[in-house]
Amino acid sequence: MYKRIVLKISGEALAGDRGYGIDATKVSEITGELAEIHALGVEIGLVVGGGNFFRGVEEQAKEMDRVSADNMGMLSTVINAIALQDALEQREVQCRVMTAVFMNQIAEPYIRRRAVRHLEKGRVVIFAAGTGNPFFSTDTAASLRAMEIKADVLLKGTKVEGVYNADPVVVKDAVKYDRITYMQILQQGLKVMDLTAVSMCKDNNLPMIVFNMNQRGNIRRVVLGEKVGSLVTA
Repeated sequence: MYKRIVLKISGEALAGDRGYGIDATKVSEITGELAEIHALGVEIGLVVGGGNFFRGVEEQAKEMDRVSADNMGMLSTVINAIALQDALEQREVQCRVMTAVFMNQIAEPYIRRRAVRHLEKGRVVIFAAGTGNPFFSTDTAASLRAMEIKADVLLKGTKVEGVYNADPVVVKDAVKYDRITYMQILQQGLKVMDLTAVSMCKDNNLPMIVFNMNQRGNIRRVVLGEKVGSLVTA
């Protein structure tokens, strides 16, 4: 069983079948699984995207200045983080939102040592606002935070079963990798994470597991060490 994890959740995962905004039922499902693994004593860090509200690289932002668009995207992640915090606290799981952008009336500023202390005290920590900088994705933020807090593993929840040699949604006979290296991902140009995040994980020997988060119980299975999804190593 992994002792300390960082789980990357896309904003779209919180939208459920609606495709936008926040689906309360989906948030409840996700936080229910998180509460289960928290009860096992696992220290949980979360990084959440904001694509269910706004993405700086999407069509809706093409006429905007990139910095302004990315700032809007970072604020979207804070909305999602607060929703997750509220749902966790309704399950009596202590939770802190820490943001890379100062907004003290809403959340704590991200300070690495304080984040680690929260984890040691059994609090779930949600890392919001990405890295606090434009041009960096929440995938990169997840990699960075995982390394900063010395997580055992980075978990990337997706809507497919793992890493494939092609998009399994488009290519029906795409082959799933049970295990793959970061270098292979880079060489094959696989769209698992953005290149910055992949390079950071490779350079710092951070293992990652890519798995289907839509299948009930998968988060628990991954944390307990069952062979679920694809293991990515340096």
